Amino acid sequence: MTARDPRHANALVYDHPLVQHKLSHLRDRKTKHADFRRLLNELAGLMAYEVCRALPTREISIETPVARANGRVLATPVTIVPILRAGLGMTDGLLGLFPEARVGHIGIYRDEATATPITYYAKFPDGIADGPAILVDPMLATGGSAAHAVDILQARGVRDIQLVCLVAAPEGLIHMHAHHPEVMVHTAAIDDRLNEHCYIVPGLGDAGDRIFGTH
Repeated sequence: MTARDPRHANALVYDHPLVQHKLSHLRDRKTKHADFRRLLNELAGLMAYEVCRALPTREISIETPVARANGRVLATPVTIVPILRAGLGMTDGLLGLFPEARVGHIGIYRDEATATPITYYAKFPDGIADGPAILVDPMLATGGSAAHAVDILQARGVRDIQLVCLVAAPEGLIHMHAHHPEVMVHTAAIDDRLNEHCYIVPGLGDAGDRIFGTH
């Protein structure tokens, strides 16, 4: 089950009971990193069905063991693009649903003096512009990195981009709408706000550290 948030035209919130159940365990500070990784991938897989709802298909003719039949397959290649490093934690969950998808990577850090997003790594499959891209990052905080990642993809000719995150801050959704109103943000929750350190409140902490067991 999904619902458009009346406050944010670019947000689609996933209120499915299983999504909310797993998100609650992700938020829990007592959840260990191995369980955090598992839950993150399970959530990404659950959300993937709705994310992929509008993917274009084409009709093909196939031979079943009984008779000839018409079927439908994806019409264009799909590329999953995690924002490093935390986005890696959602990638396997999406690939579990459609392993034929390609994977690109974008690495971004924020300049502490200017708060400007800086790209340190970007690698994509050939022909990425031939189909849609699903951008993934567990957290949408300020929205700076996500908007910058969309800029990078659009500069390579990608026109159909969706962003999948688990938790979004209102500030991040506002920033994304101001810079890329055409990009739909799929999220399991819209939280209250950002704190003075730009952490989402209540959030779930540093997703990268919780995925990989670092500090």
